[in-house]
Amino acid sequence: MKSISRSIPKKDHGEKMRGQAMYVCDCPTEGILFGRMVRSSVPRAKVANVKLPTLPDGYCYVDKNDVPGTNEVLMIVQDTPVFAGETVEHIGDPIGLLCGPDEREVLRLAGEVEIEYEMLEPTFDARESDVVFFDYAYEKGNTAAAFAQADHIFEEDFETGLQEHMCMETNGLIAGSSDGKIHVHGSLQCPYYVHKALVHALGCRPEDVSVAQDVIGGAFGAKEDYPSILACQVAVAAHKAGKPVRVIFDRKEDIECTSKRHPSFCNYKVAVKDGKVTAMEIEVLYDAGAYTTMSPVVLQRGIIGAPGIYNVPNLKVHGQSRKTNNVPNGAFRGFGGPQTFFAVEMMMEHVAKNLGLEPVDFKLAHLAKQGDSTSTGGKYHFPVPIAPMVDAVLKASDYRAKRAAYQNQTGRYRKGIGLSAVFHGGGFTGSAERDLLKSVARLHKDKDGNVEILTANTDMGQGLFVAFTKIVAETLDLPHDKIILTMPNTDRVPNSGPTVASRSVMVVGELIRRAAVRLKDEWKDGEEQTVTEHYKHPEFMIPFDIKTFSGDAYPTYSWAVNAVEVEIDTYTGAIKLVGGWGSFDAGTPIDENILRGQMEGGFVQSLSYGMMEKITAEKGKIRNNTFSDYMIPTAMDLPKLEILLHVEDYPGGPFGAKGGGELPHVGGAPATIAAIENALDTKLGKAPFLPEDVMNHLREVNR
Repeated sequence: MKSISRSIPKKDHGEKMRGQAMYVCDCPTEGILFGRMVRSSVPRAKVANVKLPTLPDGYCYVDKNDVPGTNEVLMIVQDTPVFAGETVEHIGDPIGLLCGPDEREVLRLAGEVEIEYEMLEPTFDARESDVVFFDYAYEKGNTAAAFAQADHIFEEDFETGLQEHMCMETNGLIAGSSDGKIHVHGSLQCPYYVHKALVHALGCRPEDVSVAQDVIGGAFGAKEDYPSILACQVAVAAHKAGKPVRVIFDRKEDIECTSKRHPSFCNYKVAVKDGKVTAMEIEVLYDAGAYTTMSPVVLQRGIIGAPGIYNVPNLKVHGQSRKTNNVPNGAFRGFGGPQTFFAVEMMMEHVAKNLGLEPVDFKLAHLAKQGDSTSTGGKYHFPVPIAPMVDAVLKASDYRAKRAAYQNQTGRYRKGIGLSAVFHGGGFTGSAERDLLKSVARLHKDKDGNVEILTANTDMGQGLFVAFTKIVAETLDLPHDKIILTMPNTDRVPNSGPTVASRSVMVVGELIRRAAVRLKDEWKDGEEQTVTEHYKHPEFMIPFDIKTFSGDAYPTYSWAVNAVEVEIDTYTGAIKLVGGWGSFDAGTPIDENILRGQMEGGFVQSLSYGMMEKITAEKGKIRNNTFSDYMIPTAMDLPKLEILLHVEDYPGGPFGAKGGGELPHVGGAPATIAAIENALDTKLGKAPFLPEDVMNHLREVNR
């Protein structure tokens, strides 16, 4: 490891352990109005009438008629209303916001609002929807010829479900105004996303809005898209009321009404010639829910990764996201990858079994390597280290011996072990970093030699502030306490882009490293200095065309290999995690402990995505809406996970770093389902797979 990888204490540990960290719910409430959403109780209908109770003095109701600008939330596509217009499109669609000085009274009054509906026919299954939000396709080689010449053709369907972020902190924001300017702060990932949405909804100038991040209790994508919606609502309310307005969701509302991971339905058709996969035809369908939110970019990542890490010479990939009247689905760690990587890893597992081969060996025989063509006709410009990573995981888990021992088991308790190998592309897809984000980062040195980092990127608990501090301190040969980094406020920081897509360290970290190099060269003792750096697109990239999905989708990739061991009680269906092993390549760790923590945490989320987390919805209504009935793993459910770090430096990242945050959530689910298959001696095609699924399966096969 390089010297920068040596771990240091996180800057925010002290205040969090002492209880001094100020989350949005800790902010003083004197003079603030409390807000409560009035939401649709039906999945699809025209809003015929809204009947309000008598509102005491100081209370007000806000809806679409109070939006001073445009009743749209500015996202990728402007189809999400600030407040519902003529129709509601899902249960929980916000119709209005009731606010006032007493929180309990606000809750009571909001509960007394009566909505009259003219019912419309809803759609809950994306496979039955005739409204296509996004449709993408690409081809490589000649699939028709490959299938015509194949020795074997295999076809299967795969399905994944909703997943809830379950952050420790729910969504919450406060909006107010002073000196003719709207100020919004709270729990959010992307200050400039929120800023742009506010300007659009309020119909004001950019300089009339400021957005600031408070200490945030987790995000995982939950606070990428949704804060733009909530910010517009509380800002409109503050504008109408003439007072600050605070809205903080309780857990039930947060689960029922905010975005989730997209459910997916995938069909894979695979041609095999002389024992090798020669072609894949892949159909991908994502349930977008009622509005588009992040669906286009989630789907793009999904179909780019649909063939997995394998060198498949002939491809035909088609993907759609369709509208349903379910809760809108958006960004979630892994960002479209977990769905299709689950499908392709299980497909390769099953093809190997059909051919009588060990799946690990079959996968290794198909690995892409440096210099090979990517799925979209780009190039793997840098090393593909999967083979040595697989070797490390096989040894650490004793995979081969266990796999052989767990064949054809009988008896009550049965064990299984499975393995997956995946990637995650770093940064925004294609040329979006260059053409859309155009990120800017800045360093400011004061007369005393302290250096402040000015970026819009947020620390959500992932340790970004430590990483940025170390990058600048290491470059300038300064102590860490000479580096200043505070929560971003759009009044003070340039737009360095959102904290998403595993781009913050790799892309923005490199910007501040380059700025630090310049500052070091130009350093003048006793003087204030400012250095600004702008994003530069890698010259080696093959230009990406989003219309044809051709070229380099990403400059480089982070890689992961996961193995999971389970034990199944065939009397109860209970699935026990026995062991988990993961090798992760995110380039040079900027802080080894923090990177290990990220890999472990994401691995756990992915494991539970495969065997535990299931949202039950009936006609668009989410039923398991509390910690009591939406299952996430606790320390009691987990073995000690073994995390191995494989380092392949990326020359375009700071000190060789690549993206890390999304990577560990991609491969855990397929490894888990492969382990369950090994234990039950079967083939499975869905995640999550729960104890009741075990029992149903055993009844079906009469074992």
